[in-house]
Amino acid sequence: MQDLIQIDRKRALELIEKCAKYFAERKLGAAAILTIESLKPLNFIGGQLLYAASPFAEVFFKAEDIQEVASLMENREYIDLLIKRIDELDEELHKVEREKRRLIREGKRKKKRLKNS
Repeated sequence: MQDLIQIDRKRALELIEKCAKYFAERKLGAAAILTIESLKPLNFIGGQLLYAASPFAEVFFKAEDIQEVASLMENREYIDLLIKRIDELDEELHKVEREKRRLIREGKRKKKRLKNS
């Protein structure tokens, strides 16, 4: 097994962007934020678990990628940046869709008020 990797800030931001995009594009932003926030106190342990599981995970992922994500998870600042970026991307990508749903709801409310009047 290789030595543990420490990622630099530039690489960390690239990983954060990639992860945030993954969740936001699949409309999993809220679920991801909720999960990350609730597990935030355990972020260091999660990183250590990734290191421990890396021999098994190497079947599916490159060892360097696993170690980079584990290193990212151990840094509270990067966790906060990830949450913020997921929220931003989720808002950007689904703004139009949310606006359409809001207008539909308002239309239904107006119909209901007219019907009840």
